[in-house]
Amino acid sequence: MEKVKYYNRKPLPLEMHKVCIVQKTRIPTVEERVNAIRRAGFNTYRLESDDLYLDMLTDSGVNAMTNEQLGAMMIGDDCYAGSSTYKRLKNKIKEIFNKDYFLPVHQGRACEYMLALSYVKPGSIVPMNFQFGTSVNKIRYCGGDYVICIQEDGLNRQSSNPFKGDFDLVKLERILREKGDNVAFVRIEAGTNLIGGQPIALDNMLAVAELCKKYGVLSVLDASLLQDNLHFIKTRENAYSGMSIREIVRIMSDAMDIIYFSARKLGFGRGGAIILNDETEFEHIKTFVANFEGFPTFGGMSVKEMEAIRVGLDDTMDEDIIAQGPQFIEYLCTELEDAGIPVVTPPGGLGCHIDAMKFVPHIKRDEFPGGSLAAAIYIASGARGMERGGIDEPWEDPEVEPYGSMELVRLAVPRRVYTVSQMNYLIDRLCWLYDNRELIGGIKFETPAPHNFYDALNSVSDWPERLAAKFREDFGESL
Repeated sequence: MEKVKYYNRKPLPLEMHKVCIVQKTRIPTVEERVNAIRRAGFNTYRLESDDLYLDMLTDSGVNAMTNEQLGAMMIGDDCYAGSSTYKRLKNKIKEIFNKDYFLPVHQGRACEYMLALSYVKPGSIVPMNFQFGTSVNKIRYCGGDYVICIQEDGLNRQSSNPFKGDFDLVKLERILREKGDNVAFVRIEAGTNLIGGQPIALDNMLAVAELCKKYGVLSVLDASLLQDNLHFIKTRENAYSGMSIREIVRIMSDAMDIIYFSARKLGFGRGGAIILNDETEFEHIKTFVANFEGFPTFGGMSVKEMEAIRVGLDDTMDEDIIAQGPQFIEYLCTELEDAGIPVVTPPGGLGCHIDAMKFVPHIKRDEFPGGSLAAAIYIASGARGMERGGIDEPWEDPEVEPYGSMELVRLAVPRRVYTVSQMNYLIDRLCWLYDNRELIGGIKFETPAPHNFYDALNSVSDWPERLAAKFREDFGESL
């Protein structure tokens, strides 16, 4: 990773790429933003692209591709069976992960479905460092359930722990010892999405894999957010600081029975993959892929995307490329923290996570502080973030469910899409919003439970209009 020292300027994240193609955008007026969030039912998922200046909902499938990826897409082999595109991607996966068998699927949640169909039975349990909605839903659909094994510091929103995504190894071993016959597999998420993109240490992953071997249970690595996690292993875990990214990946991969990932994140493409070395397990999973996804050499993916992923996996081994996201996120988090704005610390991967319960402590839990703050951020800036709390991951009782304490707003940072100047604009608007946070009110669902993360809500008062009026008072005719 390149080291750049500034002579007499404040250090800023330095983009290690140049822009070749651009897309025009605009900042809607504050009045347009209020109208748009009302039309969207105060749910940022329901905003339309034309409503946005900065789309920071996710980094999934929206990262900018390189010229090498776009060029590679032109050589895709559209053969239904026996495609040379499949062979090229299979060889690249073997080169990087040292796994002999590869099953393509159309995206990451399809990987989760194939694995749940393959291994989860009624009464099964899946220990994991933390839950993620799509993986949990597939497990429950097949009659199983999950057990959270996050280490104690993982739920502390402000912490100096560099690897808050680590497993509690004592708890995991107790589960494997007492309930091993009912354990479908152990799911290891690197990094841990819903607690702020926090990484898991390589040593902790290896210890989990050893416990799985000891008790005869499959270890399954969700590598969707692996590129950020690799950066943190390289920069925070001293034992591996002198290794290349490829060496770190090889150690990790050799320890795991199965690896799957969403290529919408890992690989800068749009698809997914399940990779492993056991031929018997491969043939077992392949049956489900063929029945539900497509022929096992394309699995529902476009061959153009498969070629792009092949090049994108090489990019993921480049320290300069995988460092950019965490550096932008760290810059956002540090600038906001310096301004007194509560964020999840230390900065993780995927995006900057704002602590809604501290930003708007006056909003009651059943009026969704995270969702309310996400709507307010959009009104103040035109930036769309994502609520990470009781709307996106519904809890039965906000006063009982401990994981509901993660009421966050995630501002994802798509790779190679936005500039430092756009981040500075966002920081400025968030500082203004924090100074006027008492104007932000709550939101409520318009329909009775059960709710879906895509459902509409409404404001409990006219607080959006009052916030917009204050914006006009302070900014005049400015956007």
